[in-house]
Amino acid sequence: MSEYKSDLLRLLAERGHIHQLTDAEGLDKLACEGIVVAYNGYDATAPSLHIGNLASVMLLRRLQQAGHKPIALMGGGTTKVGDPSGKDESRKLLTQDAIASNIAGISQVFHRLLDFSDSPTGAVMVNNDEWLSTLGYIDLLRTVGPHFTVNRMLTFDSVKLRLEREQPLTFLEFNYMILQAYDFRELALRHGCRLQLGGSDQWGNIVNGIELTRRMNGIELFGLTTPLLTTADGAKMGKSVNGAVWLNEEMLPSYDFWQYWRNVDDRDVVRFLKLFTDLPLDEIARLEALQGSEINAAKVVLANEVTRLVRGEEAARAAETTAAATFAGGGLGQDLPTFEVGPDGIGIIDALIGLGFAASRGEAKRLIAGGGARLDGTAITDEAYHITLASGEAKLSSGKKKHGILRIA
Repeated sequence: MSEYKSDLLRLLAERGHIHQLTDAEGLDKLACEGIVVAYNGYDATAPSLHIGNLASVMLLRRLQQAGHKPIALMGGGTTKVGDPSGKDESRKLLTQDAIASNIAGISQVFHRLLDFSDSPTGAVMVNNDEWLSTLGYIDLLRTVGPHFTVNRMLTFDSVKLRLEREQPLTFLEFNYMILQAYDFRELALRHGCRLQLGGSDQWGNIVNGIELTRRMNGIELFGLTTPLLTTADGAKMGKSVNGAVWLNEEMLPSYDFWQYWRNVDDRDVVRFLKLFTDLPLDEIARLEALQGSEINAAKVVLANEVTRLVRGEEAARAAETTAAATFAGGGLGQDLPTFEVGPDGIGIIDALIGLGFAASRGEAKRLIAGGGARLDGTAITDEAYHITLASGEAKLSSGKKKHGILRIA
């Protein structure tokens, strides 16, 4: 559909959130008639979500902004199985305690981005372990099994791609799509949920849930996916050269989080402003019109707005202040990563590793040889260079964009 009647689908379309819809006309009509309850699920495989997950969390935020009710489904049960989508190897099986700890960590971002009030559109958080862990194996086979054929299950990307790469797919993982389909049915029966949201790689799993619920209960459900997010250079969102860009402060300092957005490719700025901020579209259009080096001002706005949403106002302000002091003023911003050294100083290689600028001595040596290591703005080309901190601290840089503070313990 080129023109939607509901505020929900218009909002999602104009900000670039829609990739696929199972029944655009039916969902548009449903959203015009009243409050739509929708969910997205998150397995607890780590203590934090990363920016690759942020697009789907923003889907829930947009849903609520348009006057509908979001469900954040914690995968306490499905994490015990492991989603094979996009993976060449089986996930490590986690203990119950580890899963509970991870859920406590990943739930933080939802409380920043969603309103969990008692209003009709107030968000709710649910754990699928509540029903999945009580399922009897024989009962599940008899109840759900007849609605799935192995022939069709083998056609889904999560299975097919693993087999095409000749990577093993365990029987445990093969069951994942059944459990996710069962989740949608349970949420429809328990919470009146009519819509599942997710990334484009979840399309097959979403369709399974729609079909299972229709066959078992005669309830019409809907699915909507957001585009698989890649940067302008083709890299998958969620990763940087230094690893995952985590949403939680405990996993990644706010300054580094801010810097990720400040350093995005020029071609990505407008798209990211639409997807990951609440800035009005006319303001985004104004920023889109900036030319040349002025685009850096739009990147600062992007970094501030995303950091404010995910980390809070204080974190965004501190990160911008630190960046200004570090880059414009040549000073030492207080939010820069810090590594404490003894009074006798430290070797340049150990300092680079200590600040996380290099993962190994070999990598540190290559950085030095390439002229990328700078101490207080001066290039250090001798890998045997020993740093002494006469003034108590110094700024060590890796290239033009990564900086840290060496400080006497």
